[in-house]
Amino acid sequence: MAWRPPVFWPAWYWSACCPPAGCCPPASGCRWTPCCWACVSSGSRPDILGAISLDLFAVLLGGATALLPVFARDILLTGPWGLGLLRSAPAAGALLMSAWLMRHPIRRRSGHIMFAAVAVFGLATILFGLSRSFPLSLLALMLLGSADVISVVIRGTLVQLETPDDMRGRVNSVNSLFIGASNQLGEFESGVTAAWLGTVPAVVLGGAGTLLVVLLWMRWFPQLARRDQLVSSHETA
Repeated sequence: MAWRPPVFWPAWYWSACCPPAGCCPPASGCRWTPCCWACVSSGSRPDILGAISLDLFAVLLGGATALLPVFARDILLTGPWGLGLLRSAPAAGALLMSAWLMRHPIRRRSGHIMFAAVAVFGLATILFGLSRSFPLSLLALMLLGSADVISVVIRGTLVQLETPDDMRGRVNSVNSLFIGASNQLGEFESGVTAAWLGTVPAVVLGGAGTLLVVLLWMRWFPQLARRDQLVSSHETA
């Protein structure tokens, strides 16, 4: 078994209660969500663990939007109207990218595109943190929202494809918990680092941390990085 960082050790600990080959079949009697999700993610379907945890740690470190009021008031000097535009910029970028994906769906090299999108998310966060220009900050936030949509679409599709039908609800519940927790904890992390290091260093450090997460996840989950088409790996095997 390939080495994984300590953050993933609880998943393997709980997976001990499930049969390795069966991955919590209905007849096994396993009904505990963390146990069954860990068995799926760290056993025969590591792409689930890689996709969900990538979202968790990337958003946890790249929560620059929590500091938008400080940027609008003290750095960009735009006031309430500028804050409103800054708040809407990620959504505008996400809307434009969603419209583009409707006409040009992702068909090949989905793994590379997903990791590239998360890397762009981190770079856009750094650009926003270093920017002193209001239009450039808006552009960075729009780019951030666009990249986030690409990674969300690919990750969400992979989780749906790789999860067995009898465990889909439980895995989706854990996935939703990770998404919600990463957003809230990311805002907390941004506030704490801003109080310790300052607003701009906190955002730049968060973006750099997102880039580090991309590099580590590509190393720890090479199969996910090499993923080509958005189809079930068990169908193409």
